Amino acid sequence: MNRHLDQRLRIAAINFLNPAPLMWDFEHPPLSSSLAQRYRIDYMTPAECAARLVSGTADVGLIPIAALASAPTLRILPGCTIASKDRVRSLLLVHRANQPLAEIRSVAADTASRTTVTYARLLFHQWGNPEVPFIPMAANLDQMLKRAEAAIVIGDPALLALEAREQREQRTGEELVYLDLAHEWRSLTGLVFVSAIWCASETSTLDDSHVSDFLLSRDHGLANIDALAAEWSVRLPLSAELIRSYLASNIHYRLDQECLEGMKGFFRIAGECGVLPPYSVSLNAELGV
Repeated sequence: MNRHLDQRLRIAAINFLNPAPLMWDFEHPPLSSSLAQRYRIDYMTPAECAARLVSGTADVGLIPIAALASAPTLRILPGCTIASKDRVRSLLLVHRANQPLAEIRSVAADTASRTTVTYARLLFHQWGNPEVPFIPMAANLDQMLKRAEAAIVIGDPALLALEAREQREQRTGEELVYLDLAHEWRSLTGLVFVSAIWCASETSTLDDSHVSDFLLSRDHGLANIDALAAEWSVRLPLSAELIRSYLASNIHYRLDQECLEGMKGFFRIAGECGVLPPYSVSLNAELGV
C-alpha cells in the first residue's frame, strides 16, 4: 500500500519470546483488530529495528539501547522496557572452562545483538581484556565456537543453548561456562541490565493516545503470562513452566527509576571506556511508568 494512503504508524518489532508481553494487545483480541487500524507491524532483529527508525522506514521500534548513542534524535517512549535486575538466562557469553576471561582472544557475537555486545565489551574491560576482537556471526553455538574462543548468543537461541547444555557436553565432551551477562553486569556495577526500549523516530507523529496503547499492551501482557507461556511452548521446544518463569521472573518490563539509572550508568561507563559516543538519557523517559 502507498505510504501516503496508509496513515498507520509503522512498528518495528522483535519476534523473540522476551518482548511477547509488550506485544499482547497488538497480537491478541479484543484489541488487536482496532490496533491494526492504527499500526502496521513488521518483525525483525533488534539491530534492524534501530536501522529502520534511523532510516525513517519505521515510526516506532523496540530498539537496543546502545543504538541511542549513534541516533540521539530518537525519542524514548515512557514506561516500557526489556531489562533484567539480575539473572536473565537469554543473554549469554559462552566460553571453554579451561580458558580465563582475561586470555580469551576472540569472541563470536550474535549478529542479532547490538546492546548485548556493547555490555560484553564493557565487561571485558573489567575482566582485563579490553582489546579482544568480536566477530559477527549467526547464532549457532557450535559454529561460533569453531571460529572463536567464546560466543555471545541472545534471545531464544540463548535460552535453547542453555537448555541443551548437558546434551552438548555429552555430545562433544567439551566443558563450557555459560555466563549470564545480566548477572555479571549487576555483580560488577550494581546496575540493572537494560536491553531494549520503545523509541519513536524524530519525524513520527506520536501523541499521548499512542503512548497509552503501548502501556496498556504491556499491562495486559503481564496479566496474561500463563497464556503466553502456553502459546510460546508450542513455538519453542521449551516447557510452559520454564517460559512462564522466564517472563515473570527474569525479564523486567517497567521502565522505572532503577532502569533509568541503569541506562545512565551504562552510557556513562561506555563513554568512559570509549566504546560508545557520549549520550545523556532524556528525563522524559521517567514519565508514564
